[in-house]
Amino acid sequence: MITPRKWLPTPVLSLLLLFVWLLMARSYAPGQILLGGTLAILIPLVTYRFWDGHMQIKKPRLLARFILRVLKDIVIANFEVARLLINPWKRLNPHFIEYPLMLEERFTITVLASTISLTPGTVSANLRLDGKSLLIHVLDVEDEQALIEQIRERYERPLKEIYEC
Repeated sequence: MITPRKWLPTPVLSLLLLFVWLLMARSYAPGQILLGGTLAILIPLVTYRFWDGHMQIKKPRLLARFILRVLKDIVIANFEVARLLINPWKRLNPHFIEYPLMLEERFTITVLASTISLTPGTVSANLRLDGKSLLIHVLDVEDEQALIEQIRERYERPLKEIYEC
């Protein structure tokens, strides 16, 4: 007997792939649902063994809150960057910051780096070879330590809780 875990290794990813397929096709016709469902099952099956780590989400509610927080931060940061760029009298203070990581798992570090890069005004530029720090470029920074604490409290600690690592 084939168990659901064997033919559907990542059900959340499969649902997401189906949803994205239907959005791209702009159709909910049975043929599109069948094709999207087939791809949503086959793509994870074919690629699953190539993935580095299989981190399990331990606290899905906290993940939902984290996603909403990131979306809110992206909207706010867009307005802040626009204000910085429109104001000709404001002198920007771009800077590279070495961010010390508490996270150790490569997957969660990748999620953190992606979250930082998604937020306008910051780009995660490099992960050190030892995996202990992340180099971040910031468009305008007044206080480096305050920014480090903000990233730690808003993104890194919740990720640590979500994945319990």
